Amino acid sequence: MTLLFVLGCIFFPLSFALFCWGLQNHSNLQMERPEAVLVASKLVSSVQAVMASTAGYIVSTSCKHIIDDQHWLSSAYTQFAVPYFIYDIYAMFLCHWHKHQVKGHGGDEGGTRAPGSTWAVARGYLHKEFLMVLHHAVMVLVCFPLSVVWRQGKGDFFLGCLLMAEVSTPFVCLGKILIQYKRQHTLLHKVNGALMLLSFLCCRVLLFPYLYWAYGRHAGLPLLAVPLAIPAHVNLGAALLLAPQLYWFFLICRGACRLFRPRGSRPPSPCQTQD
Repeated sequence: MTLLFVLGCIFFPLSFALFCWGLQNHSNLQMERPEAVLVASKLVSSVQAVMASTAGYIVSTSCKHIIDDQHWLSSAYTQFAVPYFIYDIYAMFLCHWHKHQVKGHGGDEGGTRAPGSTWAVARGYLHKEFLMVLHHAVMVLVCFPLSVVWRQGKGDFFLGCLLMAEVSTPFVCLGKILIQYKRQHTLLHKVNGALMLLSFLCCRVLLFPYLYWAYGRHAGLPLLAVPLAIPAHVNLGAALLLAPQLYWFFLICRGACRLFRPRGSRPPSPCQTQD
């Protein structure tokens, strides 16, 4: 366990540093530091998502008995991936910091920043990314101990399915990069937006009804009877995990409505948006 955790602590920050260096020094790219930080953070997130969803697919398809079957990759990848969530909190802060500097709120480059400016940026970051930071903290402080200790080797199938929720992450990351480069009206952005909406719906929202259905099929119960047949804390945990996914899906749907709105259509007036 310790070795895998240490490897994760090395792999994700090192990947970020290498991506940053490559994006800044490659002859055809030569990005500025703020651009390189943003793109590198999204590339690392995409790499982690591909590894997690691949591991999840292998685990979930290998476990024929959804309760008792085990696969070594479920616990191994969980231990390796925990440092990613810690790293990503820092990477998101770096992105926010550089965006703050580019907008000119942090003082001229090379100059002395005003006292307390770092704390002001940190407060702004926590205010803007509070839900994501909370999500990552829960993954590290709650979900990781539960998956390693509380499960006691049971339910690798469900853990594998949850890992496959990361399928949508590369599309989310590409969308943010395209927005950063003002490519909202390109065909690539529209195709990516449709794939992001579909993958998020299937792999993050409908995932939870599917897990309930899978358990119901195993236990010989109809879907609607499953919540009454399992412990209350399991239902509570599923609800807490589903809640932010529903919020983020709402944001994606709202963005999709804007993306696919005909160009000639007029956006709603302030009075309409307040109704």
